[in-house]
Amino acid sequence: MADVVKDVVKENLTDEATNSTGRIPATPEGIAVAYGSLIIMALLPIFFGSFRSVKHHKEQKESGEKPETMTHKDAAMFPVIASAALFGLYIFFQIFSKEYINLLLTGYFFFLGILALCHLLSPVISSLVPAAIPNIPFHLHFTQCGPNGNDDIINYNFSSHDVVCLLCCMVVGAWYLLKKHWIANNLFGIAFAINGVELLHLNNVVTGCILLCGLFVYDIFWVFGTNVMVTVARSFEAPIKLVFPQDLLEQGLAANNFAMLGLGDIVVPGIFIALLLRFDNSLKRNSNTYFYVTFAAYFLGLMATIFVMHVFKHAQPALLYLVPACLGTPLGLALIKGDIKAMFQYEDHPSEKAVDTTETKKEAKKEK
Repeated sequence: MADVVKDVVKENLTDEATNSTGRIPATPEGIAVAYGSLIIMALLPIFFGSFRSVKHHKEQKESGEKPETMTHKDAAMFPVIASAALFGLYIFFQIFSKEYINLLLTGYFFFLGILALCHLLSPVISSLVPAAIPNIPFHLHFTQCGPNGNDDIINYNFSSHDVVCLLCCMVVGAWYLLKKHWIANNLFGIAFAINGVELLHLNNVVTGCILLCGLFVYDIFWVFGTNVMVTVARSFEAPIKLVFPQDLLEQGLAANNFAMLGLGDIVVPGIFIALLLRFDNSLKRNSNTYFYVTFAAYFLGLMATIFVMHVFKHAQPALLYLVPACLGTPLGLALIKGDIKAMFQYEDHPSEKAVDTTETKKEAKKEK
């Protein structure tokens, strides 16, 4: 899941010297613009996705919905599953032509990207639709009849404004499908990142610590220990990474010398930072201290990744720098402020056993 921040300056210089490509070597200005843009594109999904996750969590509580939450075992197994998936892709790229694999992946992410973009832009486009187009509600309900009653297969409410939004997003999807343009790729990538931070909940800090520590080891092994991560990142043509051209100033929108940042390096720390924002709200102190401090630490970790990459001229596992920043900062602050116990006890959706224990303690206090 976690990807790498890739430096292509050295590769481009070599390619230019051997005339293997016609790409223009990156200039210092172009590098600054590219990585500055990547940092901004990484920060925006975490910021907006975190606040959207608070709203989503509130709606879940009000509706009484019991979402599936990641257990400690799930978090521990996730790096193993991610490693198997990554190595599987690497083997596929070694055996089969990457053109055919990417053709299949393009179709798959075309539909996912449209859905993600619709979920993100629906409120915006609905507000921009002219009043002449009425907002007519629709309800799509498809059930399967059985001996024990009917099972809902599709139960979806939408409106005519949602249809307009879908058509707009399909235009972006067609642009990506036909041209694979980096702007269309980034629109889908940002939509995936915001939706991921909004909808993927860790439930508690312990689970987040296990997940981040596991992916910390995963990222280091696959980047420094093998060439698997870098090979897959270069071969994989899908909007699972944000890209920005380093030769934009020279080539304009037709630029093709890209720096990249994997969505995993945004979403994985992002869901933990979103959890801290919900923890801030649970404290009811009218401040989001843990969120803003960890958000700043993420930014510094990203800057450290880029700095080390340029010093050593080698692809870097971003989670090597992001995980210590995103874990050490809030835990250290909680120790100083005396909130460490409250932080580890906090749960988005407390288990029934925990709720019963809390209610028992309250009743015992009342009796005293």
